[in-house]
Formats: sequence, structure tokens, C-alpha cells
Amino acid sequence: MVQSGMGAASRPVAFLARVSFLALCAAFFLSGFAALIDQIVWQRMLGLFAGSDAVTAALVVGAFLLGLGLGSLTAGAITDRLGMRAALIGFVACEIGIGVFALCSRAFLYDFVVQVIGPLVPNRWGIFAVCFAGILIPTMLMGASLPLLAKAAINSLADAAPRIGWLYGLNTLGAGLGALLGGWWLIGTLGYENSLRVGALFNLIAAVIGLVLWRSDATPAPSPQKESAVAPATGGFGFATWAVLVFVSGFAIVALEILWVRVAGVIAQYTAYSFATILGSFLLADGLGMVLGAVWLKKLRDTRAAFFAVQAFATLYALASIWGVYWLAGADWWDGLLAAENTRHYGLPLAIALVVTVLLVAPPSLLLGISFPLAQQAVQTDLSRLGWRVAAVQVANILGNAAGSLATGLAALHWLGTAGSLKLVALLAVALLFYWSLAAWRERQPVASGLATALAAVLAVVVAAFPTNAQFWSRLHQAAEHHDILVAEDRSGLALFRLSGDGSASPFFIQGFTQSKWPFLIEHAFLGAVGPLLHPAPEDVLVIGSGSGGTPFAAGVNPATQRVRVVELVGPVFEVLRAFAAREPDSAIAGLLKDPRYEFVVGDGRRAIFAADRRYDVIQADAILPESSHSGLLYSQEFMQQVLAALDDGGIYVQWGPTARSVATFSAVFPHVAMLQPFPVLIGSRQPVQLDHARLARLFALPETRRHFAAAGIDTAAADRLFRDAILREPVAMEAGGAMLNADLFPRDEYYINNRLGAATVTRAKPGS
Repeated sequence: MVQSGMGAASRPVAFLARVSFLALCAAFFLSGFAALIDQIVWQRMLGLFAGSDAVTAALVVGAFLLGLGLGSLTAGAITDRLGMRAALIGFVACEIGIGVFALCSRAFLYDFVVQVIGPLVPNRWGIFAVCFAGILIPTMLMGASLPLLAKAAINSLADAAPRIGWLYGLNTLGAGLGALLGGWWLIGTLGYENSLRVGALFNLIAAVIGLVLWRSDATPAPSPQKESAVAPATGGFGFATWAVLVFVSGFAIVALEILWVRVAGVIAQYTAYSFATILGSFLLADGLGMVLGAVWLKKLRDTRAAFFAVQAFATLYALASIWGVYWLAGADWWDGLLAAENTRHYGLPLAIALVVTVLLVAPPSLLLGISFPLAQQAVQTDLSRLGWRVAAVQVANILGNAAGSLATGLAALHWLGTAGSLKLVALLAVALLFYWSLAAWRERQPVASGLATALAAVLAVVVAAFPTNAQFWSRLHQAAEHHDILVAEDRSGLALFRLSGDGSASPFFIQGFTQSKWPFLIEHAFLGAVGPLLHPAPEDVLVIGSGSGGTPFAAGVNPATQRVRVVELVGPVFEVLRAFAAREPDSAIAGLLKDPRYEFVVGDGRRAIFAADRRYDVIQADAILPESSHSGLLYSQEFMQQVLAALDDGGIYVQWGPTARSVATFSAVFPHVAMLQPFPVLIGSRQPVQLDHARLARLFALPETRRHFAAAGIDTAAADRLFRDAILREPVAMEAGGAMLNADLFPRDEYYINNRLGAATVTRAKPGS
């Protein structure tokens, strides 16, 4: 009877313990949601300062990961000295601190770091230092959250690994939902600043949940049993070995994520929505894998075999699925829905591209997510050191993430391309399997050793048979047997020239879609030539974006031009153009590359203006689709204000005007604006824009001008009609009206599904204006 009474009394306690743990899981879920919103916005803000090229973007990510790792290490060093209630209040403090920083982000990261510090930092290591210092406090607080919460929620070694899996899994699920909901609705509807406020609200709710549990003393009571001697079956692997294995797993998952971004990004043509889908699918599947791993632990006999198996099958699926995309790309239905020369930003093509993205990313991410609770099961052997070991495993994973990001994003992609990098990741899995095979053999487990060896052999065969980088990308760009292909890929992106071979126009692809061709499109020639022909003395010209070279080529039309600086974000563009020039030495592209007036720079065009103390007579941007990812950096009013400041006296800025919002934004910044039609070209200056028709017609009629256009294969008669029609239209004065403008912290056109794109509109100039 006494025992029965004690059991009855313990049931409410057990129920309350379960409720409190579920509440902590909910708090950590909300924390993960807020963290991803914060991360997306902070990286975008710091990208405005650091630039969006691959190296500086990697430095921003590295600064973020380093802060997380330091926070986790710091918490791990002190958490085991705290009681469960003290650890819980520590988590509450972290959430409040993150939320407060999110609310202050605009003033600190954008107004101060971007606007004030940005122009003073010339080199990449300085950029890294500023980024690291800028987000050190919130990232450390984020990194500290898991060790603190694990200490607050776990009082038994038997529950340690499952509960850690549930906590981190739900946190990652929240992050995945934040990526999807944030990328598809929140940021595009509210903008960056208001999205941070929503994130801060979720941080506050998470803190309130923790505070309520702390005030009610609902945390589990410490276990009365001494469990420091209880050790899961880890075989001959010690803690250091498991830390290395977790590092390798973290390396592999981020390396694969980078490759998914490249492949799925090209398929979906790199929009803000495609990236949100990649990141959200990755995190949701990874978090679900952690939760499933936590459940699976109860039925698991061999932690090590399970760990190696999920690594191997995840890599095999990743390799096979990308190979599947390679084969599907030759199917008629694929070419019809995802035609290489069509934009895939809307409707069924967008939906198909996103489905392919999820199928590529989700299954291997789920498998790799299982690894985390498996490792925790192996290393949690002493309750008194629980916090430190949670932190140490988390740091090993973060360091692996950082190493995978740097090694793949900056080195492997640069030298080996997507196919070579994928093979490298697969060979890493082969090495892991051989390691396990050898360990199992030494421990007299011949079946396990044989299975590991067989799986390693299968992976090695798939690696050997996988297509080359040129074969892979040629097929995804619908290259036929009669096409000649020039392709280049590095860390900054992908460029491919598909030469028709039959005299028809050859499309030039950058990051999966084409806006330019050879011979040059007349619209690009028009866009490039307007500024130098309008300006009376266009000695210094800056061109942002190269494409196939049409806009930069036309920018050299005026003999008075002495220097043309061309800044292109995707480095392989120049590599492919040089390969074409070597093939066609008499072409306009070859002449462009040999022209001593030209300087070709790989980098971020915005930073080229932002960080350089230099003024130009003419600045012009190549035609950039407003739907493409990061296009908002070149359509925002803050960027145009930087352009205005970089113009010399009498200087002019020329830009395509694709949407009503881009026209309104342009008009709100430049004191004097004109718009040429039918191809919408905006011209802005501090001085009134003088459209001297007679002078422009005279310059275009000059033999050297016509020869310049004819050398590019452009129909001079058609060009003459385009210039005549555009020039003879009455100049127009643009008015911003009540339209909402594009801004750095709210790039509305870039989030085009949330903010419908309208056609560019104009109003005629008033008499005497």
C-alpha cells in the first residue's frame, strides 16, 4: 500500500515534468524561428557593407558561425556549475538579449556599421573583423542557448540524448519554418526591419515561457541516482573520436547544402524564393531527422553503425539525385517546362523547380539530422559534464559547418566545379565507411565490416561514373550535339556560352538564365551607348554587370571615352568571354577584351562605388531582372544615392527601368530624370538632362560609330530606328507619386510574389520644365 501510494503521488510529478519539457521545446522552437529571421536579415544588412561576392559572403557566414561556436563554448564551460533553475534563467536572459539586439539592428548594423564604418574598411579581413564584432553578442547568445536549456531540461542520463535530440530538433524545425515563412511571406510583406520586430516578439515569448517555468519551479528535480558511471555502448570510440566524426558530419551537410544551392539555384534561377525553399527544406528535414533520431535511440543497439550508415546513405542519395537531375534534363517534358532560355520565376515552371529542390534537399538532410542525437547518445556518459559535452559536440558540428562552407564554397567549387566538389564529398563518405569497416573488423564484426566495405564500393563506383562538370552543366542548359559549349564555374557562380554553330543567335547563360546573346542584343547596345553619347566628355565610365559583353562594348562607342571599368559579380563570365575571344579572335568580344581602355574587375558593383573614392562621368548598370536574388541591391534608393554621389559634375547615370517601382525609386533620388522609350531606359543627373537630338544623330551617323556597332553584328539600320524612335520622343519628367519605393531594407521588386510588379509608367514633362 505504501508503494502504491508513492506511485500515485509520483504520477502528477511526472506529468508536470513532461509538460515543462514540452514547454521548453516550444520555447526553443520559437527561438529557432526568430534566429533564422534574424540571420537572414543580419546577413543581408552586412552584405550591404561587405558586398555580395562569394568571398565576402563566406566571411559574413564565417563570422556568424564563429560567434555561435564561442557562445556554445562559453556556456559549456559554466553550465555544469549551475543548477537547473539557474540554467533556465540563463536561457531566458539569452532570449531577451537576442530580441533586444534584433530591435536595435537597424540603428547599429545598418545606420552605423553599413553607413558609417563601411567606407572606412578597405580589405576583406577588416570586413570580417567588423562583421564578427557587429554580431558577436547575439550569435554568442544563440550559441549558448542549447547547453543552458539542456542543463535545465535533463536530470537523467537515460533521457539525455533523446531530450537533446528533441530540443535541438525542434529548434531546427522552428528555424526551417522561419526560413520558409520568412522567405515566402514575412520579409517580402513587412520588410527587413519589421521582420526583425516579429523575430524579437518570438524571442520575448520564448523568454516568458522560460520565466513562467522558473517562477513555478516546474523544472525536473535532480535525479537521486548517481549516474556518472552509466555509459552507452560506444565500442572503442572515445569522446575525441566522436567529436571528429561530428565535425566530418557537419562538414558534409554544409558542403552538400552549398552544392544544392548551386544546382537548385540554377534550376530555379536564383530568386529570393528559391533560396528560401532550399534553406527551409534543409532545416526542416534536418530538424525532423534529429527528432526521429531521438525516438530511434530507444530501439538502437549500435550507435556507431547507425551513425556511419546515415552518413553513407545520405551521401549516396545526394549523389544519385543530382545525377537523376542530369538525366531528366534531357527529357522533352523537362525541356518544355524548364526550358533553359525561358525565365522560370512564375507559375508551373517555378512550382516544378521548387518541387525538384525539395526532392534534392530534404531526404539527405533528414538522414544527416539523425547523426546529432546518435553522437549525443555516445558521448553523454556523465551527468555532471552534460553541459560541456553538449557544447563540445555542438562546437564540433559548427566547426565542421564552417570548414565545409569555406572548403567547398571557396576552394572546391572554385577549382573542381559542382561535379568535382560533389565527388569530393562522396569520397569523404567512402573514407568514413572504410574507417568503420576497419574498426568493425578489428572488433571481430565481419558482417558489419563487409557491409561497410560493400557500401563504400557502391559509392566509389557512382563517383567514378558521375559526369564531368562540363557534361553536367551542358545538359542542364539543353546543349545538343551541334552546339559548341564554353562553360566556366568557380566560387562566384556559373557562366555558359551555348554556341549555335548555324549562324543564329547564341545564348549566354549566367546563373542559369540568359538575358544576353551573341551577336549582342540591340537593347543592350542601346543601353550601353546612351550614356557615352549623351555626355559631352565621357572620359570615365563605370559599367555594373557584363553579360555577354554587349553593354560594356557599347559603352566604348564614344572616342572621347578614355577609361571603362567593368565590374561583374560572377567571375566565370570573363573566363568564358576570354575563351570565346581565343576561338574568335576577330570578334567584337575579342576586340573588347583587347581594348586598352577597359578594366575588367570581378566583384560587387555596389561596393565598387561604396568603398572607392572615385567619380565617374557616366555610370550605367547592365539590364538586371528585378526578380533575381539580390537585385534589390541595385534597385534601391540608397544605392542610387550612392551612385549620385559618385557622379562627377555633369555626370549621368543610365539604367534599365523594368518596373513602375524602379522608375519611381529612380525619380525620387535624381534631381533631373528623363526616360527613353520604347525600350525603357532611365537617365538621371544633378543637371538637367539635355537630349540634343541633332548631336546624338550626328554622333550615331559617324562612320566610326557605325563601324563600332557593325563589328558586333548589330544591324545598324535597326539600331538607327531604335535610337531615332527613342531620341525623338518628348523628354519625360518622372514623378514618384504615392508608390512605395525599393529600399535596402525593403527590396519590394525582389520579393515580386508579395509585391506585384507593374510596368514602367511615365508622365510627360510640363511646358517649360
